[in-house]
Amino acid sequence: MQRTFNRPLASALIYGGSAAPSIYGKVEFFQKSNSVLVVADIGGLPKNDTGFYGFHIHEGTDCKGQEFSGSKGHYNPTGKPHPNHAGDLPPLLACGEIAHLQVLTCRFKIDDIIGRTVIIHNMPDDFKTQPSGNAGTKIACGVINRK
Repeated sequence: MQRTFNRPLASALIYGGSAAPSIYGKVEFFQKSNSVLVVADIGGLPKNDTGFYGFHIHEGTDCKGQEFSGSKGHYNPTGKPHPNHAGDLPPLLACGEIAHLQVLTCRFKIDDIIGRTVIIHNMPDDFKTQPSGNAGTKIACGVINRK
């Protein structure tokens, strides 16, 4: 069965903070029935020991404040333990300073995340530490807007 995702219904422009000001990119969200295809194209990632970076939807509605404090914690409307938050996504894997990710999720619909934030962390998510996977500093942020 072939499934197609026509055009993104939402996107977030990503920019780096003081810890990694060279980060830039876009995350797009495509709705199909009860699933969302998340497509991220990110550049300017700083080197870390693994090449992996935590990547999540956060509940906050802005990227203001020290280390994007306005983004708050992981989007988790059902109160599940990590890594079962609705906003938990697979990590980005960099090739040099760029990363591309496509993942299909049925943990949220686009309407649920409009106005929320996408965060990139400087370390990979360990998928076990509570409440947020020990992913380190928030190094990039973007607000999800309807297209």
